[in-house]
Formats: sequence, structure tokens, C-alpha cells
Amino acid sequence: MVDNKRKTTIEKLIARALKLTGLVECQEDSVVSRTVIDRDTGTVTLFSFGEGQGLSEHAAPFDALVYLLDGEAKITIAGNPIRLKEGEMVIMPANERHALKAITKFKMILTMIRS
Repeated sequence: MVDNKRKTTIEKLIARALKLTGLVECQEDSVVSRTVIDRDTGTVTLFSFGEGQGLSEHAAPFDALVYLLDGEAKITIAGNPIRLKEGEMVIMPANERHALKAITKFKMILTMIRS
């Protein structure tokens, strides 16, 4: 369940024209995230990664789509490195181990479907 403060923040995004890249800022030496949609059926989360930052290898029980809004990243899925650039996407299959690393600072949107 989403707490009231977080729900209010998400509601401020509804029924408004917004530029995705402006909803999360890159911070040097950091990974920043902002939830856009959080439902029982799935989530949409914006991320920004400072150059060289990443997420260590892990698995998720659901398929997830990663779309790069800007920058460049290396996403490794089941040991297979994939280099993504602005405007490109990849689907990370459920239960496959994956990791992300910023080649340059980048922003992405992660859509996870829980069904």
C-alpha cells in the first residue's frame, strides 16, 4: 500500500502534460528514483544514474521494460551485456539475473508488469 504522502505526490502527476526527463535529476555519484505509478498490477519508475553508477546483479519475479530517456547504459541480462542509448529499450525477463551500469550519466523509465 502506498503511504498518503507518496500517494499525494503521485496524484500531482495525473492529468498533466509533463516532460519525463524533468521529473528526475542526475546527481553525481548517485542513483535517484521517482515513482510515477504504483499499483498492485505494476509500477512505473523514473531513474537517473550518475556516470559509473549502477545496480548490482539481481532478479525480479516480473517482466520489466527499460527505456532510456537520455545518456548511455550497459544492461547485462543473464550474462549478456547490452549497450543502450537514448531512445532504445530492452525487456528484462522475469527471474533472469540482470545488472545496470551508467556508461555516461543517464535517465530511464522502468515499467514493471506484475501479472
